[in-house]
Amino acid sequence: FDPHPREFFSGQRRPLLTPLDEKVQQLEAFGIEQLVLLPFTQELARLSPRAFVEDILIAQLGAQRVAVGADFCFGRDRAGTAEALQAIASPHGCEVLITPLHCHDSERVSSSAIRHALAEGNIATATEGLGRPYALQGVVVQGQQLGRTLGFPTANLQVPDHKLLACHGVYRVEVVGDCLGKPRVIGVMNIGRRPTVGGELQRTIEVHLLDWAGDLYGQKLTVYLDKFLRPEQKFPSLDALKAQIAADCQGARV
Repeated sequence: FDPHPREFFSGQRRPLLTPLDEKVQQLEAFGIEQLVLLPFTQELARLSPRAFVEDILIAQLGAQRVAVGADFCFGRDRAGTAEALQAIASPHGCEVLITPLHCHDSERVSSSAIRHALAEGNIATATEGLGRPYALQGVVVQGQQLGRTLGFPTANLQVPDHKLLACHGVYRVEVVGDCLGKPRVIGVMNIGRRPTVGGELQRTIEVHLLDWAGDLYGQKLTVYLDKFLRPEQKFPSLDALKAQIAADCQGARV
């Protein structure tokens, strides 16, 4: 659905773990050949579970097999369940596969749990829940070039406004991009407001690539979060900041 039903009912843009562009890329990687994006409207929201199945899934899409999670809900007021979907669709020759909920360490894996892990800087838990490293995709834009004056040039990454960011801090990352000339480059990324140099009104995402040099302006990069190194902090001087960045880079090499 587009927009996300929660966005539709709240009227507020919700930061997403996987914005639509990323979702399309991942579905293509799994070999999905066709994607149907239903506009989520008031008319669609009013459909009863039976009307949604018979009018949308069967009559319009001609669905023959549908897979949903065990906690799937649909239809007006979320009245339909996975079992209801199975009961309504079966007489129309549509098979419904109900996927059991996935648990890790006895905890249910959910988007809420993954969001919480990212907010806490718990990258390992987020990676386990997603089944893949959490990634930020964006275009490199020009910044204040302070990192260059400190000896650690950074790529300032501009990501979609509705992309969910992990908590402020410094991360070990792996960077992928056609412009890099190699499959992956290890880097150090800072998410935050740069308090040592006066602070920023908006969060910035700055990535220093280890053992790589070149012009990245206008290039698209994908940054995979690997490990949370430390929280963002304010240093008493630029020399102290420079020393800590050097330590961060050393820590990222381990």
